[in-house]
Amino acid sequence: MMDTIKFSISHFSAHLFWDTDRNLLDFDTNKEYIIQRVLEYGLMQDWEIIKQVYGLGKIKEVALQLRYLDDISVSFLATLFNIDKQQFRCYKNKQSNPHYWNF
Repeated sequence: MMDTIKFSISHFSAHLFWDTDRNLLDFDTNKEYIIQRVLEYGLMQDWEIIKQVYGLGKIKEVALQLRYLDDISVSFLATLFNIDKQQFRCYKNKQSNPHYWNF
């Protein structure tokens, strides 16, 4: 069970949710959005919060199904969880939809 009593959205760095009404975010309902934002833009303190709130197992489960993650986040998670990048949905999508103008 998640420890949502100990943490609130206000504990995250302000820049993570600059385009969102933080009052509408919920740890359960918006877990994919929160995890993705922390993985891509978060500071170490934000990473520590999602580790405590969701646990590494849930972070892995969510990250594997995200449609987009930047290359650095995918590499970090692949190393952390000792899995191949090809297991990430976002990696497969990127490979099947190459951007020819990026060399």
